[in-house]
Amino acid sequence: MTHYDVFNGDADGICALQQLRLCEPKGDAILVTGLKRDIDLLSRVEASRGDEITVLDVSLEKNRAALDKVLNAGAKVFYADHHFPGEIPTHQNLDLHIDVTADTCTSLIVNKHLQSANAKWAVVGAFGDNFDQVAKDLGSSIGLSESQLTQLQQLGICINYNGYGFELDDLMFHPEALYQLIHPYSNPLDFIALEAGYEKLLVQFKMDMEMAKDFNPHSSNADGATYLLPNKSWAKRVVGVMGNELAKKYPDKAHALLVDTGDGGYRVSVRAPYNRKYGADDLCRRFNSGGGRKAAAGINQLDSPLLSEFEAQFFNQFNRKQA
Repeated sequence: MTHYDVFNGDADGICALQQLRLCEPKGDAILVTGLKRDIDLLSRVEASRGDEITVLDVSLEKNRAALDKVLNAGAKVFYADHHFPGEIPTHQNLDLHIDVTADTCTSLIVNKHLQSANAKWAVVGAFGDNFDQVAKDLGSSIGLSESQLTQLQQLGICINYNGYGFELDDLMFHPEALYQLIHPYSNPLDFIALEAGYEKLLVQFKMDMEMAKDFNPHSSNADGATYLLPNKSWAKRVVGVMGNELAKKYPDKAHALLVDTGDGGYRVSVRAPYNRKYGADDLCRRFNSGGGRKAAAGINQLDSPLLSEFEAQFFNQFNRKQA
C-alpha cells in the first residue's frame, strides 16, 4: 500500500497537511505538490487498490476525472477543500470535507476535523489565505497574544508568497521542500524562532514587496482597480500578497492583478472586495483556464486581445449598484 499526500503549494495547503501529519504521521508518504496554480495535482497519482490518498486545497471540479480514476482503481481518498467543487461525487472510499462558505479555508476545515488538535498551524494557514479576522478569533480562543498573532500572520503571508510563480525556479523554496522544513515543528512559533530558512524567505519577501509598493492602477473606479505587472520574477512572486494587501487597504473595492506572461498574455489574480467576499470565482470561470473561490480567484492565461473584455466584465461584476 502506498500513501500519497496531494496538496496545494500555498500556505493553506501546506498548513492543512501539517496539521494532519502531526496527528496522523505518514513518514513514507509520496508528496505531490507544486506552484499555487498547479491545481490538477491528482492526475499525477497512479493509484492501485488499497492505496490511500489525501488531497488538500485543490479544486474538486478541476480534479474530478482524476478523482474518479483513483477511486475506480480501489484507492481510498480523504479530500478537504474550499473551492468551487462542481457536482459532488459519492463513493464508499471517499471521505469528503468540502466547505465553500466565504470565510473558511482548507486549514480551518482540517482544524475542525481534528477538533483543534494543531490549531496554531490552522491560524497560520488562515492568515496566509487572507482570512485575518477568522485567524485572529481562532488564535485568541487558544490563548495567543497579539504579538504572537502578528508573528503568525507574517509567517502565513510568507508561506503563501512562496507559492506564487510561473515556474518553480521563480520560488524561493519548492513547496515540498518548504513543507519538509516546516514539518518538524509542532509549534509555528518555534519554526519562526529556529528555522534559518524562514529568515531567508522573509528577507526576499520584503525586498519584493518594496518593488511592488509604487505601482499605480491601469484602470480604476469606485468599485475596483486593475494593475498590470511586468514579466519579472519579483512580480510573479508578489502578485498574491499584493492582491491581498490591496483588498485590506481598500476593503470596498475589488482588485485584479495581471502579470505579463511574456508570450502575448497575462496571468490574472482577482480579489473580491474584503467587505463583500464573493464573485471572484464567477468572474474568472467565464474565461478559459479560470477558477478559484468566492473571495479570490484567477485565470492562468488571458490572451492580450481579451484584456478590454476582462476589464469590462470585472467592473461590471463588482459594481455595487448591481450587488
